[in-house]
Amino acid sequence: MVRAKSWTLKKHFVGYPTHSDFELKTVELPPLKHGEVLLEALFLTVDPYMRMAARKLKEGDMMMGEQVARVIESKNSAFPTGTIVVSHLGWTTHSVSDGKNLEKLLAEWPDTLPLSLALGTVGMPGLTAYFGLLDVCGLKGGETVMVNAAAGAVGSVVGQIAKLKGCKVVGAAGSDEKVAWLKKYGFDVAFNYKTIESLEETLKKASPEGFDCYFDNVGGEFSNVVIPQMKKFGRTAICGAISTYNRTGPLPPGPPPESIIYNQLRFQGILVTHWQGEVRQKALRDLLKWVSEGKIQYHEHITEGFENMPAAFIGMLKGENLGKAIVKA
Repeated sequence: MVRAKSWTLKKHFVGYPTHSDFELKTVELPPLKHGEVLLEALFLTVDPYMRMAARKLKEGDMMMGEQVARVIESKNSAFPTGTIVVSHLGWTTHSVSDGKNLEKLLAEWPDTLPLSLALGTVGMPGLTAYFGLLDVCGLKGGETVMVNAAAGAVGSVVGQIAKLKGCKVVGAAGSDEKVAWLKKYGFDVAFNYKTIESLEETLKKASPEGFDCYFDNVGGEFSNVVIPQMKKFGRTAICGAISTYNRTGPLPPGPPPESIIYNQLRFQGILVTHWQGEVRQKALRDLLKWVSEGKIQYHEHITEGFENMPAAFIGMLKGENLGKAIVKA
């Protein structure tokens, strides 16, 4: 018998999550049936969307999320023992699966790259950046891109893809250390939004002519300052609004309607699951190729130990991570 440890939602979050909102439970998994596999988690992800998605959980439900896992016992010929998969298995150390929702690692994955990248740059965050920038924003060479939370899992890939496509990139982050990384990634302008005197003036100085594409991970007051500085026919890809997720009071008012109307701006939310099949596989192969060739750099913020899942999640929401927040089981 295998005993699986799982983190559950003990009570719904009010403001920032706290350790007392989670409960660690242990259950015995049943023996495998024909067609099933037993999985052991290697790496797990913590992401901002979980803060919102947890509202749909009942108290006592397991926290949701992707993980990279290894098949340690198999009664399914499609997934022999030792197979590495990526799947939405939740915050758990072990799982039983019938194989239907398991995705094998790309066959061309090199031994030189960490498996955890399948949860970051060559996974959901990388795909979000790829499709948000290239499909939703329809980015063209020579354009100017503004991205906030630019040192995070999605933002850092957004900026680097934009540079690969011949664009000017302006990025905002929350510490001087993060700004230094953005400059290493090749951002044309990078600034610490916590230490500048005026966001409006900083943006005007960074790109006096305005922005063609705004990749928004933050929302709130930040977006209200950016949107009036968009060029005509500017496009905004709305990936997240982390500045509002832990608010307990009313949300800030939205951007000025006249900016949206007179500049004929376009806004679209991004849900990465929209892109499936071969288009998704091509994007993963592109991201893997760019990383392997050194054209996209990555940084991971790895927390050791499954018991530290809540701490990693809380720290990520407070901006303590540089790059992708990962837990090594």
